[in-house]
Amino acid sequence: MDLDPLWYKKALIYELHLRAFYDSNGDGHGDIPGLIEKLPYLQDLGIDCLWILPHYPSPLRDDGYDIADFYGVHPDYGTLADFQRLIDEAHKRGIRVITELVVNHTSDQHPWFQEARSDPKSPKRDWYVWSDTDDRYKGARIIFTDTERSNWTWDPVAKQYFWHRFFSHQPDLNYDNPQVQEAMLDVMRFWLNMGVDGFRCDAVPYLFEREGTNCENLTETHAFLKRLRKTIDSEYQGKMLLAEANQWPADVRVYFGDGDEFHMGFHFPVMPRLFMGVRREDRTPIVEIMQQTPDIPETCQWALFLRNHDELTLEMVTDEDRDYMYREYATDPRMRLNLGIRRRLAPLMDNGRRRIELMHSLLFTLPGAPVLYYGDEIGMGDNIYLGDRNGVRTPMQWTGDRNAGFSRADYARLYAPVIADPVYGYQSINVEAQDRVKSSLLQWVKRMIRIRQRYPVFAMGRLRFLPLENRKVLAFVREWEGQTVLVVCSLSRFAQPAVLDLREWEGMVPIEMIGDTPFPVITTQPYQFSMGPYMFLWFRLDKVQTGGSPA
Repeated sequence: MDLDPLWYKKALIYELHLRAFYDSNGDGHGDIPGLIEKLPYLQDLGIDCLWILPHYPSPLRDDGYDIADFYGVHPDYGTLADFQRLIDEAHKRGIRVITELVVNHTSDQHPWFQEARSDPKSPKRDWYVWSDTDDRYKGARIIFTDTERSNWTWDPVAKQYFWHRFFSHQPDLNYDNPQVQEAMLDVMRFWLNMGVDGFRCDAVPYLFEREGTNCENLTETHAFLKRLRKTIDSEYQGKMLLAEANQWPADVRVYFGDGDEFHMGFHFPVMPRLFMGVRREDRTPIVEIMQQTPDIPETCQWALFLRNHDELTLEMVTDEDRDYMYREYATDPRMRLNLGIRRRLAPLMDNGRRRIELMHSLLFTLPGAPVLYYGDEIGMGDNIYLGDRNGVRTPMQWTGDRNAGFSRADYARLYAPVIADPVYGYQSINVEAQDRVKSSLLQWVKRMIRIRQRYPVFAMGRLRFLPLENRKVLAFVREWEGQTVLVVCSLSRFAQPAVLDLREWEGMVPIEMIGDTPFPVITTQPYQFSMGPYMFLWFRLDKVQTGGSPA
């Protein structure tokens, strides 16, 4: 394994759900032994790090985020021994593994909550947040607006209301109780001792409640998260914490602290603006949000994504922009959920190959570590007729055989139906078919990953946008340790001119990085490009040697 303590800054992360990836025992559910079988595929894809969605024992009312035991593995997925083998086998292939640390809440089936609700004198009673009324913390917003009407739910056994920021079957833990804090630190230690390389920390802004606030991003929350980080730094080496804090960039910045809180944080607001920029054919939304993004400590990194297991959240946009996104990307009401859109990347791009490639190009070249969602590398579709967010969590499409090669079970036993429609069906969209064709999306994604990994400037470099008159074209440079990369993207469905002032790099030659093709030397004159629809170009800027060839 790479011993670089800053490995996460250069990582390409692949997110998958165990139950959706590969079923090794024919019971209709993906499992850990199945994932181990598919590690060669992930190694060949070129990923550095696996992010596994919750694997814990759970009633699965929230797909595993409702945890009933922090120290186990759901029997559908395997055993603790299987999990240990997964870590070992992944590490042998140079792949790190991060999993979920769900700090905010438990399932209502967790023994802690069952004891708390049934015995008012139990020490566990204070591990959750109770009230005789449901009118406290009125400033806190409701997150799952489609299903919850309040953050309080009456418990007939406890004869009090309990507090929950998410589903009513997920009671929030009471972080004012020191025992809760200690318990979560012990959970973290347990999995680190098994060899995991870090955690994606779920729902971190909501750990404490204070009257008169919105109960988000509170000082007390940051104090506990710094303690989490201090523990990991003092007792383990080379591990990473990734924050899920769906907030504006300035608010997320606080989660990095002075490099002493989270190593990484998702950049939620840039994601919808990538979709907005492509549909409006205007770079403005992308440029504006990146310019609002504050600097972060040198040891920290953003995590960028196009799609993931949740809805395409529209919480961090204006009401006007949300209406626009619904109008353009979710014309059928079944495509909408809470304040978001429950669709995969390929359907959002109308299955347009050039647009899908352009979105990946932005993902790979803007500042941050890219996070790929399983199946998007082959252009998988979704199923909007499944409830909640399950439409984007359907079985991975491996082959054109029965059940998409995902499982040998009878079709009716699958945890969810495979996608079988004429456009995105597994008969045509699958790994095996795309492996055979050099021009497939899968082969293209592999090639782009390898190019990105060859140039650390994409992971480490500073971002600078270049001014140009045509707003349908986006141009920026990334610079790091003497290396400069120029990226030019057309967001338009039509051919576009692009005229750049590159005098700062006079005498250098742009080398197109995919074909390693030299372009004309930069002079004091405007540098002109003719951009095809959704076209993008990656250049490294090389010095010209004596005799006229690139250095």
